Amino acid sequence: MSFSVNDPFLYLLSAIIVVFVVAQSVFFLVKANRRAQQMGIAAATVRKTIFSSALFSIAPAISILVGVITLSNFIGLPFPWLRLSVLGAVTYELPAATIAAGTMGASVKETITDPQVFAAIAWTMTLGIISGIVLVLFGLKRIRRGMRSITGKDKRWGEIVMDSLFLGMVSAFVGMLFADIRSGLPGFIPIAVALVSALMMAICGVLIKVCKMTWLEQYALPLCMLCAMALSIPLTALMA
Repeated sequence: MSFSVNDPFLYLLSAIIVVFVVAQSVFFLVKANRRAQQMGIAAATVRKTIFSSALFSIAPAISILVGVITLSNFIGLPFPWLRLSVLGAVTYELPAATIAAGTMGASVKETITDPQVFAAIAWTMTLGIISGIVLVLFGLKRIRRGMRSITGKDKRWGEIVMDSLFLGMVSAFVGMLFADIRSGLPGFIPIAVALVSALMMAICGVLIKVCKMTWLEQYALPLCMLCAMALSIPLTALMA
């Protein structure tokens, strides 16, 4: 039996779930609009809020689209479309799929043709995120109480804790940058791309803080991703 990562059946399943998620969004948008009318909020204010939210959602959508395109190269379009339409966590989906593919001996440069490999990647991406959902579902209140306790006593210390948590999360992905450095110059491409992305983010930070370009906050991530990916193309061609 032949297997295709772009099988129409996968498109159908993904479309059903995506349509359900979109329907939820429309449902709550209508409910929120009606509630705003009941509270006496001006229609112009509601329209402005909706327009602003839609406008600022474009920036994250760009980075998500980049993730979908990247994943579609080896696990097809339907599954990444489904995953990132529902979750949108590019920082999780890409490393999870890459690690799972590497464990199964598959290359992320070639389309998966083995259903067992595809299933292993899909299950890894799906099950790996469940722990976070369960933790939030049953432990969010306790976590928030703990964070409020820390920040309430010392606001500066609370900021340090939050920054430490973020850096710890980033550090979990840093190891992937050095995975292939023994292969020679091509192995340093991920490091060079990461450094350029970090430099771009630093520049964006200066523009936001010093030049007061606050609108750039929503576009800094996709801008840095696109610039770094654009750099990877000539670097790969040069070092290949």
